[in-house]
Amino acid sequence: MQALPFATIALVLYLAAAIWQGMTLLRRVPPRQGIVRLLAVVALLLHIPAIIELLGRTPGLLPGFTTSVALFMAVAANVVLVASLFKPVLNAGIALFPLAGLALVLATGTPSHGIQGSITPGILLHIVTSTLAFAILAIAAAQAVLVGLQNQALRHHHIRGIVQSLPPLTTMERVLFELIWAGMVLLSIAIVSGLIFIDNMFAQHLVHKTVLSFVAWGVLAVLLTGRYRFGWRGMRAVKWTLWGCGFLLLAYFGSKFVLEILLTP
Repeated sequence: MQALPFATIALVLYLAAAIWQGMTLLRRVPPRQGIVRLLAVVALLLHIPAIIELLGRTPGLLPGFTTSVALFMAVAANVVLVASLFKPVLNAGIALFPLAGLALVLATGTPSHGIQGSITPGILLHIVTSTLAFAILAIAAAQAVLVGLQNQALRHHHIRGIVQSLPPLTTMERVLFELIWAGMVLLSIAIVSGLIFIDNMFAQHLVHKTVLSFVAWGVLAVLLTGRYRFGWRGMRAVKWTLWGCGFLLLAYFGSKFVLEILLTP
């Protein structure tokens, strides 16, 4: 099976879903969440067989850089769709859907070298919780950007456009912290399971990932403590969220990018 045709069609559908939701946010078209979800679901159904084909190319314990990004973005898109049935997070798809499509297209055309090894139940727990933690905190980062835009607009008394399309700021912030709490629980399990079940961390070049994961965990823990003790909100919450998610992004993909892309002859 050739993954590129699936990836190309998935990208087009992801872009269509993101554009419609973006135009809805700008109040250019009426809200059609059903259409947005349908487009994204079909894109995701094309994303899955393409990912399976890519994973088949690089057997091993963990996929390489480009395949990992495509896999993680597929999970993030899926979490957005499921969570949007219960929480107002579909706007996060404006950023995440196109990134999922682009990551998939990039993965189909770029060689990816996996890490060899066997998958034990403990390592499987680490992989699953790591992936879900990344997906939820990626949504939190997109939610933080929207909260920041909404906060800035309200500060400057701009009450039209995006502000009218989004839920109230208090609701947006509550959802943001719910996402962070869920992501932190999963990230904590991922870190602990990684320390317990992954052997030869130095040989597998996972030390940087572990250190940066701890840094990301610490940043988000400070944010949650500040929220509980001092009522942190607004732009302070946005900045800490983005810093924490940024460190997590580096933890998951930074060392892979350097080893597989920059240092590979």
